[in-house]
Amino acid sequence: PLSFDQRNISMGKTSKNTCGKRVKMLRVGHDLKQVELSAALEIETGVDLNQHAISGIENGTRFVKDIELIAMARVLKTTPYWLMFGDDIPKEFQSKK
Repeated sequence: PLSFDQRNISMGKTSKNTCGKRVKMLRVGHDLKQVELSAALEIETGVDLNQHAISGIENGTRFVKDIELIAMARVLKTTPYWLMFGDDIPKEFQSKK
């Protein structure tokens, strides 16, 4: 089987992040506008991402810093792993319980 990265490369994806679609899905699910997510990120985590940056993340034209990924996960009530991989978290990143 192909790894997550190999699947993205083989499918010709040119997105600058893997989390944008899931960020948008959760943001919409929480009934938040991009500007509201921006405000929540600033208030709850101190991370400054304006509406334009969130738009770029969601449409895959902007890279995401690790601190931004963690902040979005906190505000959107999920994990950074889920934002990156969805339900298809590679085994090497799954917790060993």
